[in-house]
Amino acid sequence: MRDRGLILALLIPGLLAMLATFILPMAWLLRASFSTSTMMQVGFTLEHYRAALADPFYWKVALNTLTLGLTVSAFAVILGYPIALFLARTTSRWRGVLTALAVAPLLTSAVVRTYGWMVILGDRGVINGTLQSLSIIDTPLRLSNNSFGATVALVEILMPYAILAMLAGFGRLSTQLEEAAAMLGANPLRVFWRIVLPLSLPGVLTGALLVFVLAISSFVTPRLMGGGRVFVLGTEVFSEATVTLNWSLAAALSVMLLVLFSSVIVIYQRALRRLEA
Repeated sequence: MRDRGLILALLIPGLLAMLATFILPMAWLLRASFSTSTMMQVGFTLEHYRAALADPFYWKVALNTLTLGLTVSAFAVILGYPIALFLARTTSRWRGVLTALAVAPLLTSAVVRTYGWMVILGDRGVINGTLQSLSIIDTPLRLSNNSFGATVALVEILMPYAILAMLAGFGRLSTQLEEAAAMLGANPLRVFWRIVLPLSLPGVLTGALLVFVLAISSFVTPRLMGGGRVFVLGTEVFSEATVTLNWSLAAALSVMLLVLFSSVIVIYQRALRRLEA
């Protein structure tokens, strides 16, 4: 009983913090999404959900959000996997320094890095300026103010998160299994495909989930790199809350985004159970 009381006493501060910072705001958001007023929580209606689900524009926005999240998470994991695997395997005395360099971009604000990508991918940016000076192209390539620019920027911004998550999930990797497979005649490619990759999949899924959640909830990068032409749920929630002042619709769109979060987490948990079975 003493141990249970001690555990409960240790849990209470965390539970209270979660109640104040997560559960109560989520309850307010859910209540606001059913409000009949656009500014105050009065009445009860499903009109905002009906308006969002009946409008083809919001279905397109949800599809754009899902596509952006899947694309960014896929490329972030693919590009970050070799780096994470190298950092997990290396025995160099510089391992700590290399790990710090891999996650060093997190020390810079995402807004600053987004502006950097605007300079690089803009019509008069570094890439287009170089190609035009070399007479390779006559007119600038459309590298920004579209989904391509937003995707490229988000991949670079979120890749350190994927690397950290995969590093934490590579604990199952065993060099002894690889050495045993090599002694039995397996070539390096077969060792990677049959041993390294299956054992590292839980870490890969964790990294992909983290990047996906951050990508579909992003606002600044799609807004700036998209040039107002990339519509995702994050940008629409901001527009409804600050431009049209329709807080109830903004809350309804936020709840829809949370439902998308929850669906992906359920898929992740089922995939992880199958891998561990």
